Amino acid sequence: MPDSQEKTPSTYPALSAAVAQAPGACGVYRFKDGQGRVLYVGKAVNLKNRLHSYLKGRDKHHPKTLLMLKQARQVDFLLTATEREALILERNLIKEHRPRFNVTLRDDKNFLCLRLDLKEDFPALRFVRGFSNDGALYFGPYASASMARETLKLMKR
Repeated sequence: MPDSQEKTPSTYPALSAAVAQAPGACGVYRFKDGQGRVLYVGKAVNLKNRLHSYLKGRDKHHPKTLLMLKQARQVDFLLTATEREALILERNLIKEHRPRFNVTLRDDKNFLCLRLDLKEDFPALRFVRGFSNDGALYFGPYASASMARETLKLMKR
């Protein structure tokens, strides 16, 4: 019987392989099932440490996490330059794939974007929160409102 503090590598082979390959860098990781569907998207300042934390004892994991680990057949990761980039990428991947094991994002707050509608008589860049499928051009998202304003200022010059 495996030790409750550390799972044996054979318990979750996909996770064990990912931990062995993961760098100690910032990024996003995805757990996928046998059909390649994304089960969960997470971010980490240190991918190796974060993925290794899943190998720790059963008593430390929520039952939902244990079910996800049992279903996972592949774990991959995407490196980012900063923690902020990881946060934005994680959010975009969650919105794109709607993974079963991610908590629903209850706050309706979205990152700031710039919107340009070329159908208007006098097209102008406007700040919006989130994208719509309305034919307009969107730029962003910007994690920082000040960076979005700075971008708009440069574009107006």
